[in-house]
Amino acid sequence: MSGTGAVALFAALFVGTHLLMSHPLREPLAGRLGARGFQAAYSAVSFATFIPMVLARRNTGPQPWLWQPGEALWWIAALLMLVASVLLVGSFVRNPAMVTMQQHDAVIGRPSGVFRITRHPMMWSFALWAIAHLLVHPEPSAMVIAVAVLVLALVGSAGQEAKKRRQLGDRWANWVAQTSFLPFARGVAFPGWFAIIGGIALFVAATWLHPIPVGVWRWLG
Repeated sequence: MSGTGAVALFAALFVGTHLLMSHPLREPLAGRLGARGFQAAYSAVSFATFIPMVLARRNTGPQPWLWQPGEALWWIAALLMLVASVLLVGSFVRNPAMVTMQQHDAVIGRPSGVFRITRHPMMWSFALWAIAHLLVHPEPSAMVIAVAVLVLALVGSAGQEAKKRRQLGDRWANWVAQTSFLPFARGVAFPGWFAIIGGIALFVAATWLHPIPVGVWRWLG
């Protein structure tokens, strides 16, 4: 099996097991194993598929790039990563999912911050990360991982929608009526100062620590 094939195999296992255990198998397994037992099994399966995927990617070594991204693509990727950073930081502020996890009968308030941009800010931050890397890192094995993250983020979001619809009924319908699945589908919204400042800080730090110059460091260096 080629290096890219091995990465694809473990990526498929990682995404497939994650989606299965997050949605159709979650309730049956949690019922048998208990909450803590399920979390332990979930973590074990995640590590058992994620670590081999990363090792397979590392063992593949450098590969010829499918294209050489121009400066325009690098600028687009940087902008996508900045938006992803803002969405990720903002997803921890007044997240309605945390309220409904702790209190199943809690009232879901009006969306604020990044939740006015999309009701899945964390998942979209992962999706935008994947899209950015697909644009400027067209190395076959790296692209496989990026596609895996993209599929996991978007299909996982769809699965969350179905689960919340069953669990919350009208409360979820009211929330959906005020938010959008796609970012900015309801227009431009202010994400909040915490998300902006924290997102910029995360973007600057993450791009500075990146193995190759990216983001603002690509042009400042």
